[in-house]
Amino acid sequence: MTTLTDPPKESFRLSMLINDTRYRSLTFQAIAAVLLAFAIWYLGNNLIQNLRAAGLNISFNFLGDPSGYDINQRLVEYDSQSSHARAALVGILNTLLVAVLACITATVFGVVAGVLRLSNNWLVSKLMAFYVEIFRNIPVLIWIIIIFTIMTAVLPGPRAFRGDNATASMVFDMFAFTNRGIYIPLPWFENALFGSAGLSWLLVIAGLVGSWFATRRLSAWATAKQEDTGIRPKTIWMTLAIWFVPLIVLMLVMGLTWEYPALKGFNFSGGIKVGGPLIALWFALSIYTGAFIAENVRAGIQAVSKGQTEAASALGLRSNRVMNLVVLPQALRVIIPPLISQYLNITKNTSLAIVVGYADITATLGGITLNQTGRAIECVLLLMLFYLTASLLISMVMNVYNSSVKLKER
Repeated sequence: MTTLTDPPKESFRLSMLINDTRYRSLTFQAIAAVLLAFAIWYLGNNLIQNLRAAGLNISFNFLGDPSGYDINQRLVEYDSQSSHARAALVGILNTLLVAVLACITATVFGVVAGVLRLSNNWLVSKLMAFYVEIFRNIPVLIWIIIIFTIMTAVLPGPRAFRGDNATASMVFDMFAFTNRGIYIPLPWFENALFGSAGLSWLLVIAGLVGSWFATRRLSAWATAKQEDTGIRPKTIWMTLAIWFVPLIVLMLVMGLTWEYPALKGFNFSGGIKVGGPLIALWFALSIYTGAFIAENVRAGIQAVSKGQTEAASALGLRSNRVMNLVVLPQALRVIIPPLISQYLNITKNTSLAIVVGYADITATLGGITLNQTGRAIECVLLLMLFYLTASLLISMVMNVYNSSVKLKER
């Protein structure tokens, strides 16, 4: 009688790193990593030696020196005596501001245009096709210049709002549209939290985030109730209460008031100024990138089987409900991956802001600061680090969202 035993395990030999398929890929990856590390070390060492030979050295001490220049559009306190690091912070916030605004509005434009391109109305679908083909085939730099030129040429100057012979007037005595920008009311709190407006707004944002989570829980409860009874409870009034009641209470407790813009001298003061360069850059990036997003949305919708639409219609759902509840949720897994690239393009295209004088990070750190200090290598390295970090963060957030909406397979 014979017994079966496992064959003896083969001892490891160095030749297996090349000949054995279990180790070959790891060997090649290790070799590639070593070569890459050597190339980076060689280039970095060569750069340092050349800088030393030229009497230069890499130093970021210049960031603490006074900047010596003003910035007209800023979200934090800043003056000409602030440091270059502060100026860079202002540029970063300005870049993030226009990037976030453009991503939101471009998404709205893209979704609307993408859905309407598939409309059965011939005129509507052709108008959307005209929008897509016109705006995506002309460079965004040209659109920025066109919109900024139209704003400065068409809108009146502040002088047009002065005196009895004024040729222009404020809208509802709250909004002023001028060739220098748009002036809107500024909300502020009389009873700010610990005397800080920033903490007060953080509390408001925290309240909105809490309301969002509460509505998610409410929706989950309604879905579970529907699965148990077959009837979905109405949650519209509870949803409105969750969103607005805490917000109204916070506003009343902290004493929300408004500061309206008013013409004083040769310009408006008070309120919030949304500068012309910001509006031109924001709108140009939105309509340009929105045309690309529209094609992504159209492709995602067409990727959904027509049987899904027909089945939803057979259940008695209206066309708008079919689109919102059946088509778009399934189309997201096709729309999101290219949408990530469009958001990255918006963030990087904000570097064109210098054309219209908008003080983004490229204009401050990569422009004025670089020219004043002569620290080209340091400024460029910091610029690269910022755009790389912003792009990676956007990719990470959108990939997490993409994982949550993609088709789950068993």
